Amino acid sequence: MSTMREDLRPEDEARADRLVRIGQPPRSRGEAIRKMVWVLPWLVFLASPADDLASGHHTTAVTVTGWAGLTAFVGIYLSIVFRSMGRPFRGWIVTIAIAVEWTLAVTLAFTLGGSWFGLFVYVSVMCGVTFPLRVAYWTIPLTTAAMMLAGWYVHDMDEAWGLFLVVLLVGFSMTGVRQLVATTVELRKARATVAQLAANEERLRLARDLHDLLGHSLSLITLKSELAGRMLPDHPDKAAQQVSDIEQVSRQALVDVREAVTGYRRPRLAAELAGAQVALTAAAVTAEVPAEPDLAGVPEDGEAALAWALREAITNVVRHSGASACTVEVLRRQTLDGPVLELAVEDNGSGGSGKGPGNGLTGLTERLEKAGGTLEAGRLKRGFRLVARVPLGAGGAVGSGA
Repeated sequence: MSTMREDLRPEDEARADRLVRIGQPPRSRGEAIRKMVWVLPWLVFLASPADDLASGHHTTAVTVTGWAGLTAFVGIYLSIVFRSMGRPFRGWIVTIAIAVEWTLAVTLAFTLGGSWFGLFVYVSVMCGVTFPLRVAYWTIPLTTAAMMLAGWYVHDMDEAWGLFLVVLLVGFSMTGVRQLVATTVELRKARATVAQLAANEERLRLARDLHDLLGHSLSLITLKSELAGRMLPDHPDKAAQQVSDIEQVSRQALVDVREAVTGYRRPRLAAELAGAQVALTAAAVTAEVPAEPDLAGVPEDGEAALAWALREAITNVVRHSGASACTVEVLRRQTLDGPVLELAVEDNGSGGSGKGPGNGLTGLTERLEKAGGTLEAGRLKRGFRLVARVPLGAGGAVGSGA
C-alpha cells in the first residue's frame, strides 16, 4: 500500500484532478479534448448532408459550394459552442455568428433539400447555449418555423416533421443546461465563500479563547513581576514568593493553552465521515458512508484515532488506489478483549504501488496503540481493506453500527 501520510486535498483540488470543470475554460490540452467529447457526438446530424454531397446527385459546382458551406457551418458551430464552455466570445460576435449559421442553414436547406434539415438542430443548440433566455425563447421557435417552411418549399414535410420536436426541444433543453451550469458555478463560489467565512470565524473564536485564557494570567504575571522587582532590594524572601507565584501562574497558563489547542486540533469522526463523503464524490468514487455514527461510550482519544485512520484511508483511496467504489462502515463489535468500535474502509482499486506498509500505516498503528486499539490492513483479491478498532468505555453497549 502506498504511503498515506499526506492530508486529504481540498474538494476543489480533487475535483480538478478527476472531473471536467463545468462552465470554466480548459486548463490543458487533455481537458480541452474531454470537453470536445461532449460536443462531437452531436455532429451525427451532419451525416445526411455529407451523404447527400457524396452521392453524386449534384453538379460539381453545387457539390463544391455545398462542401464549403457545410465546412463553414461546422467550423463556426464548434467555435461558438466550445468557447461558450469557458471564455465565450463577445455578444456581438456571437450574434453575427448565429446569424451566419441561420442564413447558411436556410440557404442550404432551401437549395439542396430535406437532407440538410439537420443543420437547424445546431442553430437551435447555439441559440439555447449562447443567447440570453429572453432572446432564446423566441429564436428557437423561429428556427423551427424556418425548417418547417423549408420542408414545405422543397416538398419534404415528412423529413421536417421528423425533426420538428428535436429542433424545438433540444434548443430549450440547452437553456436548461445553461441555467444548471450557472447554478453550479454560483454554488461553487458560495461554498468557497462559506468555507472562508467559517475559517475566519474559527480563527476569531480561537483568538477570543486564547485572549480569555491568557489575558488574566499575563496581567497577573506582569503585576507580580513589578512587585518582585520592587521587593528585591529590601525583601528578597517576599520577592522569591512572588517569583514562585509567577512560575505557578505561567505553568497553569501553558496547560490551558495546550488544552485549548489540543481541543481544536483533535479530529472528530462525524466530521471526517462528512469530509470523506465529499472527497470521494469529488474524486468520482461511488461512496457508501454512514451519516451519524453512534459514539456513545467512545473515549475522545479513541474517536480521534479512528478519525485519523479514516482520513488516511480516504487519502489513499483518492490519491493512489484508482478505485471506482469505496465503502465505509462504523460498527460496534464484541471481541475477546471486550466491546470495540470498528471502522472499516474497503475499496475496489489497485491499492497503490507500494510494496510494504508506508509511513501512514505506521503512524496509524502508533496512534491506535496509544488509544488501546488495533489496525489491520491488507490487499483483497480486488481492492484494499483497512480495519481500525478502539475499545469502548464502560457505558458503550454493543449493537448494530451506523
